[in-house]
Order: sequence, then structure tokens, then C-alpha cells
Amino acid sequence: MYSIRIENIESLPAAAQEFIRQMNDRTVFAFTGRMGSGKTTFIKALCEALGVTEVINSPTFAIVNEYRLEKTGRLIYHFDFYRIGSAQEAIDMGAPDYFDSGDCCFIEWPEKIESLLPDLTVFVTIEEQDDGARVITIAN
Repeated sequence: MYSIRIENIESLPAAAQEFIRQMNDRTVFAFTGRMGSGKTTFIKALCEALGVTEVINSPTFAIVNEYRLEKTGRLIYHFDFYRIGSAQEAIDMGAPDYFDSGDCCFIEWPEKIESLLPDLTVFVTIEEQDDGARVITIAN
């Protein structure tokens, strides 16, 4: 387990680079944190640091957004399960296939589909501090 502290918005790129250095070939990352804690903002920074050049949006209504890395052609899937009603809905949309694809999956609100997460899922918690900073804790 390790933590990354993000002091302000300007320190996001460095924090994203540090996170990427710690990914260790893992592909499924489950992000938890209160509403407004910065999950989407941090995932956007991760996508940019990994090389996504297209516009990165929250998949709140689409449930999943797909991004292709320009240099490698690899895919990143960004999920937001906040509005999903059941794990069965996630199964129906093919979520387990995405998780097993070998492509990078960043998942917001994973507690809604926890039973579907692969064994090697990396759990990431984002907590807002009293001073406005964020602490990201990664449990492998």
C-alpha cells in the first residue's frame, strides 16, 4: 500500500506520473471516494499522462468511455457506475469482458459492481483533506 498526496491542481500531472510508475502491469483500477473527491479529475490526468490526446469526459451518463492511445493503439476504458442499478446491468453491458480484455480499466463507483471485479483489481481511494489537498491511497 502506498499514498500520493496532491497539494493542488498544478501537482496533478506529477501525481499521475507517480501513479503510472506504480501500476506494475495491472489493468483494472477501482477508484473510491466521496462525491467531489476528485476521482474523475485524477482519471483524466492519468489518461493524459498515458498519452490520450482526445477530449476526456466523465462517463456518468454513458457508463463507459473508450480512449485509444495514439502511440500504441492500446485502449483505456473509463467507467462510472454511479447510475447503474445492479451488477446484472453491468453484466448485460459486457463489463466483465472489458475487465478481462487486458486493456486499462479505470472504474468509478466500483462498489456498485464489486462482485464482478477481477481478483487482481487495484483499489484506489481518494480522500479530500481539510486543507483541500487530496490523498490517493493505492492498495495492491
